[in-house]
Amino acid sequence: MSDFDTDGSPESEWEDRGDLAWNEFDWERYLREQDDSIHRYLGFYEAFRHSPTRIDAVAEQMGWGQGTWSEDEEAAEPAAEEPAEETPAEPGAAEIYTVHKNPIFIATKAIYLSVKRPWELNAGDAAKVPPALALGLLASLHRGEEQAVQAIHALDFGDYAMAVSLFKRALSALNSSLALLNGQPAQAHRAVMAYREEALPKLFDLREIWLRVIAECREELDRPVDEES
Repeated sequence: MSDFDTDGSPESEWEDRGDLAWNEFDWERYLREQDDSIHRYLGFYEAFRHSPTRIDAVAEQMGWGQGTWSEDEEAAEPAAEEPAEETPAEPGAAEIYTVHKNPIFIATKAIYLSVKRPWELNAGDAAKVPPALALGLLASLHRGEEQAVQAIHALDFGDYAMAVSLFKRALSALNSSLALLNGQPAQAHRAVMAYREEALPKLFDLREIWLRVIAECREELDRPVDEES
């Protein structure tokens, strides 16, 4: 896969850990670092919010390279410096791959965070947002994010057909979100329309990212078996 290469080869990554054994503190530190990556992405995304090429611009700022959204590039950067001997007692988080490092995961979580956070602030005020619309949009956003995360897990295990199916479910949920924001109840409330103006470009960016990944997955599925050997 070229533009959105997400085959993390998790089995080989875990095998390379050797005798590495992390405790809860190690994993908590690791997860916090990955949370920081999501907020770092979001910071770049907001900075490029008015750029028509913001998806690719943010990917470049994140260090994912030209058209390559893969954790492999992150892992390759330290190798160029011929790192010193590793200290088994303090393994580097950069050497461990989990789905939290997947660029599609980071982008999806970051953009959904920027969409959900302001809606949650409005949804609690019945004067601003009708309860049915508040709950309906929250539910559709949750479904879309959940299905996309499941699709990314499928990508990491190399099951491209399942990834396509799950991304299509995520797109269905995203379309439900768009339908709610474009419906008559939304148009009757000023706060919802203000939110809608900010949210629509972000939802379309999610759609664009997922459609790119789906296209890459289908290319992999159509590739003759002989080319992979």
